[in-house]
Amino acid sequence: MSKVLYIKVSPRGKRSYSNAVADAFIGAYKKQHPDDEVVTLDLFNMELPAFDGDTIDAKYAVMHSEKQTPEQREAWRTVEDFIEEFKSADKYVLSTPMWNFGIPYRLKHYLDILIQPGYTFTFSPEEGYKGLVTGKPIAVFYARGGEYSPGTNYQAYDLQTKYVDLILRFIGFTDIRPSIVDPTLMNPSLAGQRRDELIGRVPELAAAF
Repeated sequence: MSKVLYIKVSPRGKRSYSNAVADAFIGAYKKQHPDDEVVTLDLFNMELPAFDGDTIDAKYAVMHSEKQTPEQREAWRTVEDFIEEFKSADKYVLSTPMWNFGIPYRLKHYLDILIQPGYTFTFSPEEGYKGLVTGKPIAVFYARGGEYSPGTNYQAYDLQTKYVDLILRFIGFTDIRPSIVDPTLMNPSLAGQRRDELIGRVPELAAAF
């Protein structure tokens, strides 16, 4: 039995293009893998710990091999719980819209909690950076208001897929399976058609996941 961690980022609920496709994917996956566990994290409907005060001090204590205070230890335990929950999964599904050419702040917040030295990556002068979340697939469902395809005048504006791909590879992912729905603002009719076409393909995508 596998554990799938489904990370939802859009706060738009059923109006979200990224959620619509990812929800359909999860539904198809559950039908095909009824014994697998799916855990959903809806980042706009859950509490994420602030990364300041005792938490940031605890991080630097870890980085410099210093003893943490009881308050720092308690704050850091919350960070460790998030990391452990993330690393305990066998497969991942991420759905996220584009905000201001990048990712929503809640996803950035979540990633800032997860990406910690010694937990999700290491560094050595000999090997450089080395990701620790390895051998696991992740399906990423993107939505964005415009079109930023390679070779177009707006390709450079796409800091959404570039950042997500970079950060996932940084912590060890190599099996990254992206799907994109656009342009949800510039041409909702076309975006709706692309969304529906992608939803029609999710049984095939889920079967290979």
